[in-house]
Amino acid sequence: MNLNAPNLVTLLRILLIPLVVGVFYVPDGLLSFQGKNIAATTIFIVAALTDWLDGWLARKLNQMSAFGAFLDPVADKLMVAGALVVLLQLERVDALVALIIIGREIAISALREWMARIGQSKSVAVATVGKLKTISQMIAIPLLLYHDSLFFAWLNCQALGTVLINIAAVLTVISMLYYLRKALPLARTGA
Repeated sequence: MNLNAPNLVTLLRILLIPLVVGVFYVPDGLLSFQGKNIAATTIFIVAALTDWLDGWLARKLNQMSAFGAFLDPVADKLMVAGALVVLLQLERVDALVALIIIGREIAISALREWMARIGQSKSVAVATVGKLKTISQMIAIPLLLYHDSLFFAWLNCQALGTVLINIAAVLTVISMLYYLRKALPLARTGA
């Protein structure tokens, strides 16, 4: 295990995940419900920024590693899944949407592991639709965590977040079908 600067930043992201969840368990006397929303949103955004930072550091410091390549997507998936579970409990996201997004992450992780074992990992490299899905959900989740309106009630965060998380769910299905279509010929050949 290589604990260089980018990997430490990725580990920080993993450590922030329980805070996003845990902030909603702080007694109301210590932190108001709106304060919990703000705190969870802030922590999630900081965690999301560490995703960019660890990649930048790895390239800038030439510290890319196999451990980092493994850990980074795991941290991303844990971050999204943790936030979706909280949003589901708060009734801010539909159960089907959360199931689609979390289920796809598990399925694609398993598919990528299988493809790597048969030497075809490049066949399931991140596609544009996957990047669009990630962008949509990384904007939606903080909006749903924040929940209140912004800019003098001009922006309804819950409404916009719901639209974006639903778009992310549709893109999730499309990207999963894309990856499965890439892998299917290899499954048929018994690779």
